[in-house]
Amino acid sequence: MSEARSTQTRSPRTETDDAATASRAGTTDRAATVDTGETATADRAATTGADETDRAATTGADETADAGETAARETCPECGGRTRVDAAERVCADCGLVVESDRIDHGPEWRSFDDDDTNPKRTGAPLTRSRHDRGLSTEIGRSTKVKGRKRRRLARMRTQHNRAQISTKRDRNKVYAYTEIRRLTGVLELPDSVRDTACTLFDSAQDESLLRGRSLEGFAAACLYVACRTADVARTVGEICAEAKATEEEHQAAFDAMNRELGLPIAPTGPAEYLPRFASDLGCGADVERRAGELAERAVEEGIANGRNPVGVAAACLYTAARELDAECTQREAADVADVTPVTVRRTYVDLTAE
Repeated sequence: MSEARSTQTRSPRTETDDAATASRAGTTDRAATVDTGETATADRAATTGADETDRAATTGADETADAGETAARETCPECGGRTRVDAAERVCADCGLVVESDRIDHGPEWRSFDDDDTNPKRTGAPLTRSRHDRGLSTEIGRSTKVKGRKRRRLARMRTQHNRAQISTKRDRNKVYAYTEIRRLTGVLELPDSVRDTACTLFDSAQDESLLRGRSLEGFAAACLYVACRTADVARTVGEICAEAKATEEEHQAAFDAMNRELGLPIAPTGPAEYLPRFASDLGCGADVERRAGELAERAVEEGIANGRNPVGVAAACLYTAARELDAECTQREAADVADVTPVTVRRTYVDLTAE
């Protein structure tokens, strides 16, 4: 018994129709895909346009607000005039009102640890000439929270650290002299520039080997005196030696050595350099100080000040000016301010008033 097999034969026309149908279906799908893509692109374009519009509106509002704040800041709140920036202050050009002072720098806070010389750096305190190591060494601090064995260990470490900072006798001498210079600067109320100049001068004297056989205290006092002379700060030898640990003989020996070997750029002091300080101590007015300045110039021109202590000449000029302008000032008061005797003031006064 044989099985019956069903045989189905496809004609060429049927195959052609099927291919055409499949081709039309593929074209339709591609068209639908293209339409969907165009719709999505249109939606994205619309969204992008809306975002750009919002950003433009926000930017415009911010710019308007900034312009308003700038205009309000540049307008004087008192008179409505226009302000101008003068150094660190904003001042009204019409009424002179100080609108802002100590303005805040809104620039970047530079902090760089690179080895780039063109980059500004903030790496601690600046260098100073008043320290033997220029202020580069570190210190082990103290804390009340540390107790017991650890505290004793830190004390030993601190002692060894301080000893290690001074390795040679040259550094030890420099530390001692710098400490004395800083102490005198504080006692005499001198500026830091004078202190740094005195320390630099001590370095020069040490480089020239001028310290051998002389007093370190004398060199500290002499360096400070020379720094005052070069900076036009009126301080006498007696005033410095009165606060220093050195005597006037030690000061004079150090000063002569530096003047001889280093060629100090200082000229003889004139009486006019002491007038402002003496007038302030005596409580004299501006007119008395001005007249005393004229008398001091005349004393130098006519040779009255030759061979005399400029401090005594300055005191005599102030006393003479006070007598001429009927101000209250006695010979004893002028002599005490200048640390001279009344006889010195009287002799110069007689020469100034002689016809």
